[in-house]
Amino acid sequence: MKVKNRKKCLNILITAGPTQEMIDPVRFLSNRSTGVMGYEIAKAAKKSGHNVTLISGPVNIKPPEGVKFIKIVSVEELKKATLLYLKKADCLFMSAAVSDWRVARLKKEKIKRAGKELRLILEPTPDILAIAGKKKGKRILVGFSIETTNALANAKEKLRKKNLDLIVVNRLDKTHDPFGDKDIRVFIVNKAGGIEKPAVSRKKDIAQRLIDKIERLHKWGHDGGVPK
Repeated sequence: MKVKNRKKCLNILITAGPTQEMIDPVRFLSNRSTGVMGYEIAKAAKKSGHNVTLISGPVNIKPPEGVKFIKIVSVEELKKATLLYLKKADCLFMSAAVSDWRVARLKKEKIKRAGKELRLILEPTPDILAIAGKKKGKRILVGFSIETTNALANAKEKLRKKNLDLIVVNRLDKTHDPFGDKDIRVFIVNKAGGIEKPAVSRKKDIAQRLIDKIERLHKWGHDGGVPK
């Protein structure tokens, strides 16, 4: 007897946490990402019955049980792992906070304090999400954005340029700080121009809402925007 309307098990790839770009053997460039959002998405995806691969930068969170876990540090490591596991993924959640720059020349020895200013030459790191967007095929791509000004306009441009299906927009200002394990308000923008502004929610609940959305996207296809 056939089971009707059975939900398909998807291969979901999630990146989470910060990356670190070394300056010398003891110092690095990074950001304030804690990885909470990505880990909550991994938990929600696993709870919903999907196959989950979680690629994570350095965070203080225990990996969820039952997921394939890959630990990375640098952008190059993240790029290599993401593109490898993207090959078999149905959906990519790119929630990792990727360092946009790295030092052009890594110092082999610790830089000593010399009592004067230190100047570092930085170069851009690879844009992993843009690379994934070019390899997209039928995959669902979900990006994340944090902005201090023009949050929606910048996010919409990122969604378009990087060939995304959804982008989750965080705003950072004096009244709203999305970092860490706390309730937040995000905008969810789809490629058809639709904007969802949920109430202040737990990251756990936002994660489940995102999983629900990509399940419907996968079922109904990419054309015509994102079903609510």
